[in-house]
Amino acid sequence: MDGTVLVADDDRTIRTVLTQALTRAGCKVHATSSLTTLMRWVGEGRGDAVITDVAMPDGNGLEMLPKISQDRPDLPVIVISAQNTIMTAIKAAEADAFDYLPKPFDLPDLMKRTARALDRKGAAPRPQPTTDAGQAERDDLPLVGRTPVMQALYRLVARVMNTDLPVLIWGESGTGKSLIGKAIHDFSDRRTLPFVTITSVDLQDLEGPARVLARVRGGTLLIDEIGDISLELQARIARMMDAPGEYSPRFLATSQSDLAEAMKKGSLRRDLYYRLSGATVHVPALRDRVEDIDLLSAHFLERTEGGSGLPRSLSDGARKVFTNYSWPGNVRQLEHAMRQLALTSRAPQISQTEAEQVLGAQPATEPVHAQANTERLGASVERHLRRYFDQHGAMLPPPGLYARILREIEAPLIEIALAATSGNQAKCADLLGINRNTLRKKITDLDIEVTRGRKMM
Repeated sequence: MDGTVLVADDDRTIRTVLTQALTRAGCKVHATSSLTTLMRWVGEGRGDAVITDVAMPDGNGLEMLPKISQDRPDLPVIVISAQNTIMTAIKAAEADAFDYLPKPFDLPDLMKRTARALDRKGAAPRPQPTTDAGQAERDDLPLVGRTPVMQALYRLVARVMNTDLPVLIWGESGTGKSLIGKAIHDFSDRRTLPFVTITSVDLQDLEGPARVLARVRGGTLLIDEIGDISLELQARIARMMDAPGEYSPRFLATSQSDLAEAMKKGSLRRDLYYRLSGATVHVPALRDRVEDIDLLSAHFLERTEGGSGLPRSLSDGARKVFTNYSWPGNVRQLEHAMRQLALTSRAPQISQTEAEQVLGAQPATEPVHAQANTERLGASVERHLRRYFDQHGAMLPPPGLYARILREIEAPLIEIALAATSGNQAKCADLLGINRNTLRKKITDLDIEVTRGRKMM
């Protein structure tokens, strides 16, 4: 790489790592913990690319992007942030960021993106997006999550929101498919136009499609649960998409099932599937991102209390109960549970007993680990990997996939084996069939915590 990179992050370790990595790659680096200093450097004409955090001691990195774009329209900016919500990804795209990566980021991936940013210097800038008065109202979209599948979802939504491609959004009931559709509309260039959701009822008579197009008037049309619509009405939708009239809307569709499979079975018209699947967004089930349960719970509790009640959080026991539950109703079911707990709990922390009681009134279901007993490990891994690839749409996942997947499998395997052997590393190494020194190194490298009270060998 050739060029000068400006790095702004309040974390000294991140500044050091990026400075060393970029310097080894052949770049000059100026690093700072201050947005004020960064903007001074930009104003002085320094730098060929910028890497900046969002939450800084003296401001917000995203809020600086319009100023950078105005003063230096050919200067690419890569945003890195620990604020892992869909809002950050979308705002980064709206603010004309060259790229966005959530923390913790993959260093080789960031280096490749920086190389592309340096190659882009001097290219014509993209036009600046417009804003509207409804911005503040959209800041509370409950699409939050730190897990890799959610981060990939955020980036995909940010990429497709200002295209005219039809988008097919699929996932289980309660995952937030309609919410994703609304987010795509609310942050698109059509945001000031109508957003209309229709079902099969709206298409029953021959004049139905014409009335729908008159309502949407060039905005966004969301077809709810396309897989449940009859073949006859699917034909009307296909004709409507082919001849949308003077004001062509953007078409979105949701489905609880994989429509590629529905097409193969004959329950979905092949021509309609190809019309709708300009881009495909898969919304993961809650059981596939259980690490986000604590974050989602805090969000729902805070929103339910409205800032006037007692701040509450999950105890370790409650967190374990919720993590082991399969959540057949997904995020919607979790939200209802949190609303009930916000009304009934009186302690700062929600106890394990309270968590068990609120789930006792939920639909009966097997816990996650019980469901997994009916599925081969290889099949389960394959299912998760396919979903991971699906999240990236037409793009490939970031490089280094092999090492990331091995790490995600290896860490829980060692943690469970350590728990089963009461922390005895000699027994654990024997159980795993590896050398004890190798086990110790993996515990260190993977940052695995060995519970206190266990015998350390």
